[in-house]
Amino acid sequence: MDMKAILIWVAIGILAGWLASIVVGGGGLIRYLITGLIGAFVGGFLFKVAGINLNLGNTFVNEIVVAAIGAVVVVLLARLIS
Repeated sequence: MDMKAILIWVAIGILAGWLASIVVGGGGLIRYLITGLIGAFVGGFLFKVAGINLNLGNTFVNEIVVAAIGAVVVVLLARLIS
């Protein structure tokens, strides 16, 4: 994996985590990154299982939206469990 791919993952994670924090609350750059990265996996899995294919016109935007939705799910599940 090259440095460009890692930076793209980090950017998607931070943006997705930030969007999720707007919906469910929370804050902090590290929290955004962690919830966004975990949310990317969860969102990707959920969208694949549900057979949903987002097409918002830009791959980067699609990935951010899927990751943000996954991050919201992760935060809500964590709150439910705790």
